Amino acid sequence: MRDVFHDELSALGVRLSEMCGLAKSAMERATRSLLDADLTLAEEVIADHEHIAALNREVEHTAFKLLALQQPVAGELRMVVGSMHIAADIDRMGALAVHVANISRLRHPQCALPEDVRASFAEMGARAVQLAGTAQEVLLSRDPDTAARLRAEDDAVDAEHRHLFTLLIDHKWQTGVCSAVDVALLGRYYERFADHAVEIGKRVIFEATGGMPVHKKLA
Repeated sequence: MRDVFHDELSALGVRLSEMCGLAKSAMERATRSLLDADLTLAEEVIADHEHIAALNREVEHTAFKLLALQQPVAGELRMVVGSMHIAADIDRMGALAVHVANISRLRHPQCALPEDVRASFAEMGARAVQLAGTAQEVLLSRDPDTAARLRAEDDAVDAEHRHLFTLLIDHKWQTGVCSAVDVALLGRYYERFADHAVEIGKRVIFEATGGMPVHKKLA
């Protein structure tokens, strides 16, 4: 009976890693859509999010079933409960990629990004995809040391997000209020995507050690 339980726990980890891979792909495609004003990619990201949402519901159902039937304790309990939180984080990551794609679609056929912020968003997009890739790896390995790396990787996204705001408040900004709102929202979406990846790392560390590292809290 316990062998079956451990197999189901392992399957949960694989499913969460699969979800994270989908969120990674969504943000990668959303960023390309944003930079290239690619309507087809934007619509793909928006349509594909239901797959992530369905997996989130599946993970939640499985976790509740394990809690009801297996009565896990200690590390096993942390893993089961943590899987529900992690699935919710990944679902939110996918939704943030959808937000990026929505702005790209809204401004099509024009590019939503002024020329002077394109490099910043290319960097934030690459960093966000890297974070999702590390989180995907962590969900399979359950290695707390690799999970701890996510916080350091997130620092680069935070730095670029702060840089965007220095551009927005610069008196030389010439592309109007609507563009400024788009840039502010997009910057926030990337920053929060990265934060959810860090949150996954925190939860894996908690599962492994029973202690929660102190990082910035999600708003």
